[in-house]
Amino acid sequence: MNKYLAFLFAFLLCTGSFVTGISQQLESGPQVLSFHSEADDTEQPYAIYIPEFFDDSKAYPVVIMLHGAGSNHRLALRRVFGKSNAEGETDVEASRYFPSWDHVPYIVAAPFARGTAGYQGIPEQDVYAVLEDVKKRFKVDENRIYLTGLSMGGGGTLWLGLSRPDIWAAIAPVCPAPPQGSSDLVGNALNLPVHFFHGDADPVVPIAGTRAMVEQMQEKGIFVQSEEYEGVQHDSWVNAYANGRLFEWLGQFERDPFPSKVSFSTRQLAYNKAYWVEILQIEPGALASIDAEIISGKELKITSQNIRSFQLSLANHPEVDAGDLLQIDIDGRKLRVAAQDIISFYKDGPTWRPGNLIEQGGLVKQKGLSGPIYEAFSYRHIYVFGTADSPTQEVLEQRRSLALEAANWSAYRGEFLGRIHFFPRVLADKEIRPSDLDSSHLILFGTTETNSVIKTLENDLPMHLSLEDESLGMMYIYPREGKLVVINSGKPWWGGNRPPGYSFTGPAQQNLPRFKDFMIYRDNPDTILSEGYFDTYWKITREQEAELKTIPSVHLKQ
Repeated sequence: MNKYLAFLFAFLLCTGSFVTGISQQLESGPQVLSFHSEADDTEQPYAIYIPEFFDDSKAYPVVIMLHGAGSNHRLALRRVFGKSNAEGETDVEASRYFPSWDHVPYIVAAPFARGTAGYQGIPEQDVYAVLEDVKKRFKVDENRIYLTGLSMGGGGTLWLGLSRPDIWAAIAPVCPAPPQGSSDLVGNALNLPVHFFHGDADPVVPIAGTRAMVEQMQEKGIFVQSEEYEGVQHDSWVNAYANGRLFEWLGQFERDPFPSKVSFSTRQLAYNKAYWVEILQIEPGALASIDAEIISGKELKITSQNIRSFQLSLANHPEVDAGDLLQIDIDGRKLRVAAQDIISFYKDGPTWRPGNLIEQGGLVKQKGLSGPIYEAFSYRHIYVFGTADSPTQEVLEQRRSLALEAANWSAYRGEFLGRIHFFPRVLADKEIRPSDLDSSHLILFGTTETNSVIKTLENDLPMHLSLEDESLGMMYIYPREGKLVVINSGKPWWGGNRPPGYSFTGPAQQNLPRFKDFMIYRDNPDTILSEGYFDTYWKITREQEAELKTIPSVHLKQ
């Protein structure tokens, strides 16, 4: 053996690095780390606090802290420890350094999450990427992961907490500005303690929304607490996080990975799991809900609404008798099935049967390939303009400019909102590589005549738009070999009025979360001619087909 290699081998054995991996060498206290984003191949920062006298053999609890609009990860880490700006200090100035604060036995991570962009889509994926990066670097107590945030971040706390409740041990939203649809999910907190904080004089995010959500949770028997601060405006985080007091409240709770009862609702298969219950198919566009309860070791009761298929993961559940027959009551139908690690059911007309619709094959909506349109924009995607008809230079530049406008998430929005730090690629159809097809969803502009990628998919796509009427636009989502494509023919999808509620993105992105699977419109989506959801098998219903056939420029697959 080479003498150098022999020495290196002996050194690694002596230090333990060869066997156990290199131990964490970061200093204790606040600092900034980064992770590689698969969404746009950038390094994304997050602020992190590492406890004093850190012991890399110990599993630590983790707090994820979400910043508000106009803020950032560095300020967020200060805020959760109760450190406001110094007298007369601006946020820009306060972001430049970390003050000293009392140590706590928690790892605390604050994602940048692209700046001010809300916490759905790409920023939402960043939060989970930060959590995964923390888990790679440190030992984490999986049953003591907590979530908090203020204002926009308080809304993100509600959205992430309610849409994936089995990740968190407790959540603490502060003056939350939640995304549309969050109130539909309040029942998902059945096993998730919630603590609200809000000023009763808040002019930016009125306290009425928090009060309504607290009342909803109380009616459902959820453990919820709320602190209201008299006369306090939109800075209730000063009270909520004072002296790091939140850590004491969070520390009371541990996640139960196997609760005896699960209640879960969703409108999207992107959010389809809570604890030991997983929804596999829903009625497209409807609010689907399931309540699952273990009555005894051999008996379960399930009630559902707008669900076509689901499965129960009962392996290691301490309340279920393994190796025996189970009696499962599903919406009043009693089935006897063998106790297995995973048991699946699907709805055959009005009747529930054991089995899995996805396993039966064919094109079927499933997690990751289910729509609606915003799903394709929530992960890695590429904007593709067409060159197939050999356009003039002027037309080519118009098409490129349109795609660039759609992809320009980072447009400057003034000093407070700044830019969204998301940088997707824009390519001509002839520049698309096989690796792009394998790794990315595609946002395709044009028609079969103008875009060669659309042309290659022509026989598989459900509809096309001819451009005799230049005032029309079409947009829809459809699966393609494990990925998604969004087709935008004619008028672009943006323009018109801003959506209701809190919106933090620019004109080309602000309406995306409210779109269904497909829509035909005149000039912009404020004037919808037809819209809807494809069914479970990505088909157009007879009623939708009849409506679409009244629009002369729409051509349906025969």
